[in-house]
Formats: sequence, C-alpha cells, structure tokens
Amino acid sequence: LCSNNNPYASFGATLARDEEQNLWSTPHDVTHTEADDDRVLYNMIVVRNQLDKDSEEWQKLNYDIYTLRQTRKEVRSRWKHILEDLGFQKEADSLLSVTKLSIISDSQNMSKARDILLKLSEETNIFPTSWELSERYLFVVDRLIALDAADEFFQMASAAYPKRPGGDRADEGPGPLQS
Repeated sequence: LCSNNNPYASFGATLARDEEQNLWSTPHDVTHTEADDDRVLYNMIVVRNQLDKDSEEWQKLNYDIYTLRQTRKEVRSRWKHILEDLGFQKEADSLLSVTKLSIISDSQNMSKARDILLKLSEETNIFPTSWELSERYLFVVDRLIALDAADEFFQMASAAYPKRPGGDRADEGPGPLQS
C-alpha cells in the first residue's frame, strides 16, 4: 500500500484536495485557473489541516474557510442572478466560467473592463466591502462588453445591490430588478 509504484495510492487524497482547492468551478476541473483568492483559501486549508481538530485555532480557521467559501458563492450567485435578468438564462453559467483557456476578447476592452469592474465595486454592493476584486470578474465583464451588455449589467447591479450610505449590507437580498 505504501509503494510509490501504485498510481492509485493517493487517489482519495487527490480528490479531497481538489474538492478543497477548487471551489470556483467544477471540482476536478483540469482547466481551473488559480487566482489570488484561491491561493488564500488554499493556504488557509493547508494551515488548518496541520492543526489539531480540537484546537481553538483549527475551529477559527475552519470558520474562516467556510465564510470565505460562502462569500464567494454569494458573489457568484449575485452575478448569475443579474445575468439571468438580462436575458442570459442559458448562458449565465458559461459567462461566469473562467478557465486556463479563457482569454480577453479584445485587448482594447481591457481598460474599459477594469473601469466597469472598479465602478461595480465602488458604486454597488455586488461585492462585499472586504472583497478584493477577482481577476475572474474581469473576464466576465470583458465578455459582457463583447456582448454589448456591460452598461446594462452595471445598471441592473446598481438597482439590485445599491450602495447604502452609512453602512453597506451586502448580505441583504437583491432589490427589485427592472428588465
């Protein structure tokens, strides 16, 4: 069982590690792109796994990992909700999918995509306050620009997740959307 020749020796461990590392896209997706937020999550998991499960540090890290995963799921869900309201019901998942094969459709769109993404983070609650902008959403905004839907997306995000003065609560449900 401990032989290095056995190709299946670490199969279960690999599956568990893939499940832990790859929250963004489908687990075991070989085209998954690892971004900074993935590395942060992965490092937290590595540190947690080295601690005793009964320790206070393990419990705190486990909670932080869960919280980060939930936040990422919520942000993705917000984007998907708006995309579906824009009429991309069937395409929403593919528009949100970013892999190693993903490319920027037009290099001239890069600065516009960055501007829109920054504007989304500053003027809406589509991202939580503590969220560091993920490069994944740059690809999504680029796709929206190519589809001539970026401005409409921003307008719907502003309506659904308006920035609230004096304390923005990004965990509140979406506001009414206008189609």
